[in-house]
Amino acid sequence: MAIKLLVVDDHPVVRVGVRQMLSPADIHIVAEAENGAEALAYVKKIQLDVVLLDVRMPEIDGLRCLAEIRKLKPQLPVLMFSAYGLPTYIARAVALGAAGYLTKDVKRDELTTAITEVANGGTAWSRDDLRRVSGPLGDSDSDLEIEVPLTKRELEVLKQLSFGLTNKEIAEALGISYETVKEHVQHVLRKLGVSDRTQAAVWAVQHEMEMD
Repeated sequence: MAIKLLVVDDHPVVRVGVRQMLSPADIHIVAEAENGAEALAYVKKIQLDVVLLDVRMPEIDGLRCLAEIRKLKPQLPVLMFSAYGLPTYIARAVALGAAGYLTKDVKRDELTTAITEVANGGTAWSRDDLRRVSGPLGDSDSDLEIEVPLTKRELEVLKQLSFGLTNKEIAEALGISYETVKEHVQHVLRKLGVSDRTQAAVWAVQHEMEMD
């Protein structure tokens, strides 16, 4: 039986490309969406085996959409599909329960294999991906259950950081200087007891911090 796939990407040329790549495979694209809101509507009303989900999209971005899909249908595997292989995106995808993360330069065989694997209950994560984003958080000397005294501004920075934004993008989003963002990021990392922004993104999601 063909795998029922939902493709979510705001660029029509990407959706066409995916359809062409998958045409020889036993994978049926049953619906296409150009943003997270449309994707959630399809998830609610049709039967799906896998969702192939872009990260950067208007209205509801891919990572927020992933979080909502996990609430609606926890067993539905979601493969993130992005032009950006940023560690913070990958970290948040891991923490939110994605079945894998593929970049858009993926080869046909790799794409079909990943979709088939997750449709059958497997995962498309590589060991390197998982080790890179979650390994350091398992250190025995890191107590992640303590209350962390972040200021309101530091919480705002952590929120933006966990969405995968760069320091420049955070500065623009919050209306503060680039240098101020750098300072806040360093304070956040120190207070969380982590060594980089990737681990901070994972920490934020694992601790279910209020991100609205």
